[in-house]
Amino acid sequence: MPLTDTRLRALKPKDKPYKVTDERGLYVEVTPTGGKLWRFRYRIGGAQKKLCIGSYPEISLKQARDVAYEARRAVASGGDPAFEKRKRKIRAEFLSAQTFEAVAREYIEQMMVQNGRADGTIVKANYFLEKLVPAIGNRPINEIEPFEVLAPLKRLEATGKHETAKKCRSFAGRVFRYGVATTRCKSDPTSMLKGALVTPRATHYAAILEPTELGGLLRAIDDFTGYMVTKLALQIAPHVFVRPGELRHAEWHEIDLVDGVWKIPAGKMKARRAHAVPLSKQVRAYLTDLAEMLGREGYVFPSARSSKRPMSENTLNAAFRRMGYSKEEVTAHGLRATASTFLNESGLWNPDAIERALAHGDSNVVRGIYHRGKHWDERVRMAQWWSDYLDELRTGGKVIMGKFAKG
Repeated sequence: MPLTDTRLRALKPKDKPYKVTDERGLYVEVTPTGGKLWRFRYRIGGAQKKLCIGSYPEISLKQARDVAYEARRAVASGGDPAFEKRKRKIRAEFLSAQTFEAVAREYIEQMMVQNGRADGTIVKANYFLEKLVPAIGNRPINEIEPFEVLAPLKRLEATGKHETAKKCRSFAGRVFRYGVATTRCKSDPTSMLKGALVTPRATHYAAILEPTELGGLLRAIDDFTGYMVTKLALQIAPHVFVRPGELRHAEWHEIDLVDGVWKIPAGKMKARRAHAVPLSKQVRAYLTDLAEMLGREGYVFPSARSSKRPMSENTLNAAFRRMGYSKEEVTAHGLRATASTFLNESGLWNPDAIERALAHGDSNVVRGIYHRGKHWDERVRMAQWWSDYLDELRTGGKVIMGKFAKG
């Protein structure tokens, strides 16, 4: 006889568990403590199996019958309801341990550290994670909703850190997409936040764009009285116009003073493509002085505190401030803009050769490879011309006339 709520409520415990059947494999098991547990019995391949549904009255008679109905359908189509339930439970337990912080740290290690991303990039990723951890670090990554991510971003905005908020959102999005790819979550909630943050106003690195002012800067560098390694880095930087991070992470094994070339591996480049820098005779002379001081092992520009680490990312800009230049006048990164402007306005060099020298990415990879080969000889000549021109400006000699020159 099928069960009813009246019969269910009337069931009393006994010394041992006993079963009361409903219909088509569904029954309730009454425990000695008075519990009433729904069970569904079925067979697969001749073997009897049992699906635990829940307890009465938390699971009503109707709900238990609905679960049993779905289980019968699953068995009919070749499924195993109890096995699927165990899988869901295991996955739920697994996902509850997959917090945003745990997945983010795995992402940094697996996708950044082991892929050879630049040290500065990894440091920034950990910085962004620190900003997000208080709000969502301990939350299971599959349960996080857009508003939870937006809250810490808005707090950053409130302090005027618009660019940091934007980059934190981007970092969080990469972590969520990694979570999707590794089955820890189903979607990226940050995709819903596009347009929710203030767009930071574009800023440009301060750069000197007048020949006489550039000559004054070069003379000020020669008069710098700080740490000698810093002085040599300042002297070399205007000649090679690489990014500051690429310069300070230079290692001696990358540099060939005989052939005059510095080969920067892809892992240290912003575009993740290997880059070669032709070295003028002036740069080679500076590097030779540096090698005689420190030897030719490890970092070319080591930290003053430890030869095992490169100089700090703030070292060159701090030196400019000591020399009396404000951040609105000159920055280490701005030296690239200085070189680009002067070289382009001289009218002497192919713009593509200048772009290759600056290691600006080419959206067409095949074209980029072609240009790297085609313009190498021109880049070698350009590097020497540029160093000679800087020497002219530094000594107060004749200014080479270009479109940028006044009168």
